[in-house]
Amino acid sequence: SEPHNVAHPAALERAASYIEDTLASMGYEPARQAYRVDGVDVRNIEVVCGPAFESPAAPTLILGAHYDSPDTSPGANDNGTGVAAALEIARLMRTLTPRGARLRLVFWVNEELPYGKTPDMGAWRHAERLKAGGEHVVGVIALETLGHFSDVPGSQKFPFPFAHIYPDRGNFVAFIGLPGSRALTHRATRLFRRHGDVPAIGGVVPAFVEGADLSDHWAYHQHGFPALMVTDTAPFRNPYYHQPTDLPDTVDYDGLARVTTGLCAVVRDLLDTA
Repeated sequence: SEPHNVAHPAALERAASYIEDTLASMGYEPARQAYRVDGVDVRNIEVVCGPAFESPAAPTLILGAHYDSPDTSPGANDNGTGVAAALEIARLMRTLTPRGARLRLVFWVNEELPYGKTPDMGAWRHAERLKAGGEHVVGVIALETLGHFSDVPGSQKFPFPFAHIYPDRGNFVAFIGLPGSRALTHRATRLFRRHGDVPAIGGVVPAFVEGADLSDHWAYHQHGFPALMVTDTAPFRNPYYHQPTDLPDTVDYDGLARVTTGLCAVVRDLLDTA
């Protein structure tokens, strides 16, 4: 309910502490990847689960969400909804241990401007560390705005040329992969359609298409990892996007819950077949 970013460091710290406390209450031991930006100490927060935890050669699936908000926006949908979904998936994974791969659940800092798409982006720092360590990353799923839905005709917009392909009702979730992520994107979309009860569209979109690379998956793509974002399409649907009015009472909690349940099933299947 308040802006939280490097320009509002006390609020950013409250958000980070909330995430860490919530994970600890589930029995996790959150790890920090700390660094300093413009005189402010910031951090990514991570927990790891799965029997392959100790094996360096084991495949890794990453799922995460950025927890900073843009400018003076409180960021309830962008990206409180992504954080809420990731926390709930963390809770569910405590009793649904993956067999085939480790899962890194990451809460990234500094996705928003002016740090997005720079080396000060939390996702960049995390991807850089995994690349340097030679970790076998089989996929990255970034949760990005998951709580705005509408069945009203005309509620959904698209960048050119997709307006001529997809429906104009904002009642679906989108799986958007960057080039090199086709197999991951298609499999995740198929699995969500099998397990979820929210309509889903999915595909690989070139980075030059408006909005296609504006999330944490971009950083992993830059390091050669297959990566996608799951989103309600944000500015193409939500009138509160990046506004001071992006408040908790604008979130569709039923839709968010149904998306989260479907995503947890997707993650389990991806882990078991990695």
